[in-house]
Amino acid sequence: MNLQIRRFREEDAATVSQMIIRTLRISNSKDYPMWMLESVMQRERPEDQVSLGRRAHFYVAEDRENIIGCGAVGPGEAVGGSCGIYSIFTAPEYQGKGAGRRIMEALERDEYAKEAGRIELHASITGLGFYRKLGYEFKNGCGKPDENLLYTLEKQLKQD
Repeated sequence: MNLQIRRFREEDAATVSQMIIRTLRISNSKDYPMWMLESVMQRERPEDQVSLGRRAHFYVAEDRENIIGCGAVGPGEAVGGSCGIYSIFTAPEYQGKGAGRRIMEALERDEYAKEAGRIELHASITGLGFYRKLGYEFKNGCGKPDENLLYTLEKQLKQD
């Protein structure tokens, strides 16, 4: 694998959207009913990727110029100096091979994360173990999913 992480460009939108939808259908369908995933897929259109790229620092992972993953970091939804991580996806055939970890490392090095010092994210059932291995803890100790079957996690970053 020849993995490169770079900033999202608007011309990536259709490819990123297709990769996310494919990942939801293959990987997340093991943990979620298809009706629930269909609702999520409606919010992962190319125009949604462009919008995310305009309001957050959006990154893509490429292997030999093929987009195989993505993730974004931006201002947090919570008060109190946190930033948020959004739209983390790795193509199914690249899961477990370090691509997701590399995306997360890039997000944690981003200026939004460094300024905030604390990151929050919503983890799917599918991704929960991955984030926990990276040091993310249940926010407020709540280890139960919300009504969308997502867990709220947080991580305090080490200050340089």
